[in-house]
Amino acid sequence: MRYKKAVIDSLNLSTFDIENIFSDKKHYIIEPIKTFGVFEPKEWVRTFGKSLKRNIIEAKILHTNTGLTIPLKRFNRSPKNQTIEFAGLHSYKDTSKLLKQVLRDKESQLQDTRLMRIDIAIDYKRFPAKVKKKLLKSREPFVWFNSEYLKTDKEKKTNSYINIVIYDKGIKEGLDYSLMRLEFSFRGSYLKGLHLKDIDKAIKKMEKSIKKIADIDVKIEGLFSL
Repeated sequence: MRYKKAVIDSLNLSTFDIENIFSDKKHYIIEPIKTFGVFEPKEWVRTFGKSLKRNIIEAKILHTNTGLTIPLKRFNRSPKNQTIEFAGLHSYKDTSKLLKQVLRDKESQLQDTRLMRIDIAIDYKRFPAKVKKKLLKSREPFVWFNSEYLKTDKEKKTNSYINIVIYDKGIKEGLDYSLMRLEFSFRGSYLKGLHLKDIDKAIKKMEKSIKKIADIDVKIEGLFSL
């Protein structure tokens, strides 16, 4: 059987005060954005190109000595836990290698953090019609700017289980060619009870879900083999 390569593009991890893992001031600086006595929403927009959502009750920026900026958040639904967001682990920019290195360096300390979101990406030079046909059997397309979201009848704007989107990664990253990306975003309700140390178990579960939803036989690369 031939398998299609899939990769982990984004990873959200959560635990109590995750910033303590990055307390080495020689390599990391934590900048408060929304905390007690501090509110700098324009800096968040300047850094990440997105505004602070209302459900974020605390926001900080983790700066690394290699020039990375990584978001740290607390949400109103779980105020005791802090979430770190590694976004763009498999892009076509140099920052991907730097993000992967941070994860490798902190692998042992992050093992007991909860998996809150995993984005699985599958790239195509030409998007297969049979995959789109399969997806549309159970989902309706919703186009927003350059992305096409595939929603079930029960889904609203956001989905705490699985989100599916198709977009041109080439355009998004300024490449000189088109590269269509199919992305499955597995959220907290799907990953409930799993921690980073359970990543292999999560990968097997996601592979089965992708097969069921899109009829694609995929092999997801292991996180620390990236």
